[in-house]
Amino acid sequence: MGVASIDQQSVDISRKAGSPQTTLWSFPCFLSAVFKGFSQVVLIENTVSGILILAAIAVYSWQLGLIALLSSVVGTLIGAIGGADTPSLKCGLFGYNSILTGMALLLFLSGPIQWWLALAAAGFAALLAAALMHMMKDSDLPILTLPFILITWLFLLASYRFEILQLSPTLVPQDLSHWKLNTIGEISLPKAIFNGIGQIFFLTHVIPGILLYAALLIGKWQAAIYAVIGNLFAVLTAFSLGGEHHLIYLGLYGYNAILTIIAVSIIFKSKENRFAMISGLLAVCATVPVTGTVDTFLLPYGLPALTMPFVLTTGIFLAARKVLPKI
Repeated sequence: MGVASIDQQSVDISRKAGSPQTTLWSFPCFLSAVFKGFSQVVLIENTVSGILILAAIAVYSWQLGLIALLSSVVGTLIGAIGGADTPSLKCGLFGYNSILTGMALLLFLSGPIQWWLALAAAGFAALLAAALMHMMKDSDLPILTLPFILITWLFLLASYRFEILQLSPTLVPQDLSHWKLNTIGEISLPKAIFNGIGQIFFLTHVIPGILLYAALLIGKWQAAIYAVIGNLFAVLTAFSLGGEHHLIYLGLYGYNAILTIIAVSIIFKSKENRFAMISGLLAVCATVPVTGTVDTFLLPYGLPALTMPFVLTTGIFLAARKVLPKI
């Protein structure tokens, strides 16, 4: 069961069945939920996959691995202390947005209290996730990684107004009037494919990419196959459109495509969706220009696109299915 495919369904089922609104105070259950938070980032629910994903992050950077683990603990704790439904907690639905938020702010903020700010933001991401679950329940659309995006942008923009928030020098606002497209450089297709899945967690090396694909294989083997196909189509689309080779090589056009095809073609597919595979491939191709658009829009603010192209494209296709159920 993928991210938010049970966001509200599990809550409604437990209430209709009259099951108690218990929380995760059993340590093994709590630990499992913490690890499942990692797997939910890639829209699957599997403890072993979560452990492998954490290992991939730690191999790349122990600091990122530690903040990711602590962020998942914070998000899951907030859900448990707040009295969230047990099914939602056990599936890791209060951890995945917190994980991404904590990692992002450790990377994009600097200063002596950088870690505390990242963990605070991870907690806010869990609260916003709960709020959006409630606000979007009637639409029957998943919240995906929207809490992570909004909280990360909020903290980064606040850095321009508050001295305590120190923005990393890697994020520099740029004037669009002086922007120049640079398509010089070679592209290594294998590395671009591994970097694509790695960029979901801000990683760029082959070994973490291999571990992430292994996590997908263990959790849902179809997702691993679709991830390769989606990444390949995204790379080819970006190249054919004349995208910057350096960005293609780094996987910055691939990671949103991977999440999108898994969501559209596998996780949120029903028997009624006869053309789900084709829809997924179309969605993958759409993420490339959407990524370019979001990047350009955010350039003057110095903000990263994060997973907004995934959220936008997936949201469009899932909403369209309400009217066009066969796609």
